[in-house]
Amino acid sequence: MPKSTVEEIRARFDADVERFSNRQTGQTAAMDSALCMEMIARTAASVTPSAAAVADLGCGAGNYTLALLDHLPHLQATLIDLSRPMLDRAAQRVSAATSGAVRTIQADIRDLAVDEGSVDIILAAAVLHHLRDDGEWDAVFEKLHRWLRPGGGLWIYDMVTHDSAAVQALQWARYGEYLAGYQGDAYREKVFAYIEKEDTPRPLPWQLDRLKAAGFRSVEILHKNGPFAAFGGIR
Repeated sequence: MPKSTVEEIRARFDADVERFSNRQTGQTAAMDSALCMEMIARTAASVTPSAAAVADLGCGAGNYTLALLDHLPHLQATLIDLSRPMLDRAAQRVSAATSGAVRTIQADIRDLAVDEGSVDIILAAAVLHHLRDDGEWDAVFEKLHRWLRPGGGLWIYDMVTHDSAAVQALQWARYGEYLAGYQGDAYREKVFAYIEKEDTPRPLPWQLDRLKAAGFRSVEILHKNGPFAAFGGIR
């Protein structure tokens, strides 16, 4: 099946701003999303307590930056997303929560030019699974490494796959049970359908290896449950 184009992905998120504007319910299609949001915020603030600037990649309505601002309330924020309605909502919410400057960039990370060593924290929640071939993953990880100041961190929450077919089937079945338990069988099939159409996630060990190859001096796994993980790399 051909994967969704950037334009198709943008259109879906343009129409879903209200759901993603709620920090508690915006990521309910993902397992342990609220836990991982808070874990990433606390970890980012602990690793880089003197941070001055954050970049939120695929920011949606700004939930992850808002969670980080609970711990580092004066950050400058660069919000990046495909969707202009998402960016507008994120800018509104984040500007009310920080005394730092807030800017928005409507762009695909694959096309975005970055200033080397200009941010302390990069957040990437449920966005990198839209990357396709190995070359795109490597190029993006290398770009994000360059974007960080030394000591800065890239923190990711995303869907992951498994190399073993048996393990993948088991974890996918668990995820299906979670979705059906949350909103029923029809919801499970809806989520599975758009994942099949849009997403190309990769195994967690594979991504950790790619982060190291991109230059990150250490990598950390914060949490994993089923086909979802919170992890990151420190420059």
